[in-house]
Amino acid sequence: MPAFPRALPRPLLALIAALFVLAGAALYAPSARADTATTGLDAAADALRKGPVYVDPRAADQLPAADAQALAKKIRDAGKPVFVAVLPAASEYPKATVLQDLRTKVGVTGVYVIHLGDAINAASDSRVMSKNATRNLIGAVQRSGGDTKTQLNSFVDQADRQAKGREPSSWGGSGSGGVGATGLITGGAVIVAGGAGAYALYRRNRKKREERERAELDALRVVVDEDITAFGEELDRLDFSPAEPGADDAMRKDYEEALDAYEEAKSKMAAAAKPQDVTGVTESLDKGRFALATLAARRTKSPLPERRVPCFFDPRHGPSVQDVEWAPPGGAVRTVPACAADAARIADGVEPMSREVQTASGPQPYWNAGPAYAPWAGGYFGGGLLPGLLVGTMLGGVLSGPAYAASPEAGPEGGDYSGSDFNSDDFSGGGWGDGGGFGGGGDGGGFGGGDW
Repeated sequence: MPAFPRALPRPLLALIAALFVLAGAALYAPSARADTATTGLDAAADALRKGPVYVDPRAADQLPAADAQALAKKIRDAGKPVFVAVLPAASEYPKATVLQDLRTKVGVTGVYVIHLGDAINAASDSRVMSKNATRNLIGAVQRSGGDTKTQLNSFVDQADRQAKGREPSSWGGSGSGGVGATGLITGGAVIVAGGAGAYALYRRNRKKREERERAELDALRVVVDEDITAFGEELDRLDFSPAEPGADDAMRKDYEEALDAYEEAKSKMAAAAKPQDVTGVTESLDKGRFALATLAARRTKSPLPERRVPCFFDPRHGPSVQDVEWAPPGGAVRTVPACAADAARIADGVEPMSREVQTASGPQPYWNAGPAYAPWAGGYFGGGLLPGLLVGTMLGGVLSGPAYAASPEAGPEGGDYSGSDFNSDDFSGGGWGDGGGFGGGGDGGGFGGGDW
């Protein structure tokens, strides 16, 4: 009999206990028969709890078995909670509610994409992928066209990269079917094997999650190290000595706070173990830059600066000095905090000096670089301000969702079982084919991005 660790995770203990119950019931029940009626939402949900792709038999010509298996393998290799259903245009799959109903029946937090008849659409739990990201992605897939295989692979390729969370533990199961009543020895062997398999699956999923977090942290480290270096250079250029004539205790305190913030930022970054830890680093840098601005005002006998958030366009510019009207390319005008230099550029009709970061598509302003930069931006701008500044951008969708507002441990993560306890607005299904997509109203806050 295999030996198990002395302290197993609580979810795993619950799973093993469930295995005992199921095995015990199976010993006194006839074996389950395969259901020949493999269509309808219940059949689709049952299949998606066991694997990432379901093809209704009536839509088999849309995605042949070999292509469906390849797509499922791609999702499993990425380890993300992405669910794909290929369905015929039939009465049991009403467009207005099919995504919400399928999410309810599957009961797992994730990204859901459905190819229904000759149309495709998607929705996701906000904690897994933002509404903006889902809407923009499905809109791009719809406009690109192609057959079912092409569209689904195009969506999955991007969703696998953007979705948060991990594949559901239920995907590691061996399928349906009862256990024959062949005796307690056989039942015990099933339980032991099931427990060993569950623990192996737990270890594999945890390893994948840790690998993803390390990759995200490595990408953030480049940007944060640039910020720390820039602040260190500001300190080096500072022509101030605590012992110089005219220096008072208030100036020395400002200087000490700036130095402490610099060392604090370096220490926090060195100790960062996951992307969320970066927020504390940029909080320290923001505090240090404000201390320098205060010191500069004291030395020149100027009014002390108001405690404001950093310049929206590039936090390395230091604290903002005023609010300006600005719109991102193709976006609506909004009021954002700016440093003096960027405020002057906007007044002159010139683009501000925006912070760019490297992405797979080349340099992009940080607000268009994807959800990975949420922890970095959150430390500079806090929980209440930035989402409003970034409405209509990729990062804005993440920062306005529950993944940003709540603690990292709050609520179900991608791949967790939540049953019917989820935000139905994430899967509201009105307006198929009316140009509004999911969410309706054309306000950019719902799902869609194009007509079905």
